[in-house]
Amino acid sequence: MYVLDSGAITMLAERSTRAAAILAVLRVEDEWPPVVPSAVLVECLIGKPDLDARTNQFLKTCDVEPRLAEGQARRAAKLRTAAGRGSAVDAIVVAMAEPGGTVVTGDTADISALAANAIGVETLTI
Repeated sequence: MYVLDSGAITMLAERSTRAAAILAVLRVEDEWPPVVPSAVLVECLIGKPDLDARTNQFLKTCDVEPRLAEGQARRAAKLRTAAGRGSAVDAIVVAMAEPGGTVVTGDTADISALAANAIGVETLTI
């Protein structure tokens, strides 16, 4: 399963040749649609419909997960403490990818530090 962070969403929502090429590769992997924790929307949206249009259109192709279970929240807190870095939202993204998922990110440093303490989570930087 792919789990997207805000940087990945912002990049993949662009109408660019690079974004289209990355999307084509990701869709071949049979891991589509990706999961997006709803907390990520705080970071990737502005709150203005005209400026958020591309991002909202892209999000329609994703599975936006509206719930954060208490166990996942506690796991995210543990990952964040162990890594000593990363935002709460980044930690939620990594916790949702456990076990065995891949976080697609534009923020290699923080996500990799969090994933280093996670169970079977890989990172894919775009």
